[in-house]
Amino acid sequence: MYIFEKQRVNPQHTYMQINSIMESQIIGTHKALKLIAIDILCLIPNVGSFMDRSTNQQYLAEDMQRLDEMLSRVTKSDEALSRYLASGGDMQLLNLACGACNEAGTLANFFGRFSEETANNRKLKFVGLDIRAREIADAAVRFRGNPNAEFEFLRGDATKLHDHQQLPSEFDVVFVRHQNLWNGKSDWEKIYYKALEKLSPNGRLIITSYFDREHQQALEVIKEQGGELVVTEANEMSRELPTPGKFVDRHVAILKRQSSS
Repeated sequence: MYIFEKQRVNPQHTYMQINSIMESQIIGTHKALKLIAIDILCLIPNVGSFMDRSTNQQYLAEDMQRLDEMLSRVTKSDEALSRYLASGGDMQLLNLACGACNEAGTLANFFGRFSEETANNRKLKFVGLDIRAREIADAAVRFRGNPNAEFEFLRGDATKLHDHQQLPSEFDVVFVRHQNLWNGKSDWEKIYYKALEKLSPNGRLIITSYFDREHQQALEVIKEQGGELVVTEANEMSRELPTPGKFVDRHVAILKRQSSS
């Protein structure tokens, strides 16, 4: 049985956003019926043309291109990270609360390459972790056999990384895309603490945020958990979403563990 609450759908919603709406409004687990319901919504006059899968894929591709460009800019402001990226040393990257991990390919391409001139790649271990089983399973299928990294996707609670003994003891980069401080501050305090705890001595925590104010609040909370800001940058080219003030990867920040005095 599926129960729908009344939900306003406007022409600016993409297929992905409709899917998100349905996730929050449907009680049940039958994927096929959910997809049928989404497809029916996409047939509404003046809405369907904005909902098709090809449009969604175009948005995603453009978002990933902007993410790559943003990472390229911001990492140049971190001298230590820039030197490490240029060295060609092996790297371990943890992507926390990654959902379906649409950014995995972009991150693997960016952190995996160390010489744009020769197109050489480093050995990259990429671990994606999220509490949602279906999204993690989908990511594992999509990136199976991808040559850009050794991919592993785990279902798990990012507030309890110590429970995952299969994880490496430390990571060179911990990445959190669209951190979600406003959706449970206490949980995100734990996630930030665990993320910092998992960093190698010169490791970096990199976050992106949807909202201006939430980003600043996240930086303050991470500092309280033992983090130190290296650089933060607003992405003026980010894509605006229907929710007022919400943008895809509006901000990016690089942080490290505070130096012990």
